[in-house]
Amino acid sequence: MAQAHDLANALNAVARSASFSNTQARATARKHGHVDWPATKAENQDFNPEVDGFETFVMEDGSRCAWVPGQGKYAGRGR
Repeated sequence: MAQAHDLANALNAVARSASFSNTQARATARKHGHVDWPATKAENQDFNPEVDGFETFVMEDGSRCAWVPGQGKYAGRGR
């Protein structure tokens, strides 16, 4: 779950910007290097930014880095 927490910290630093977007989130995740992109794509298959907010990223260790809407930030979560 350390991978998800590390990515959450990186995303939350960028998310403070008023212009934060899914494009910026993906770019930050690409730089991280531990995202399992095929699993992330499957996780977000029915993703709708108008309803869901921001994408969830699946990590190589199986943990997830997910947007927590009520808190306005990303958080690492176990498998």
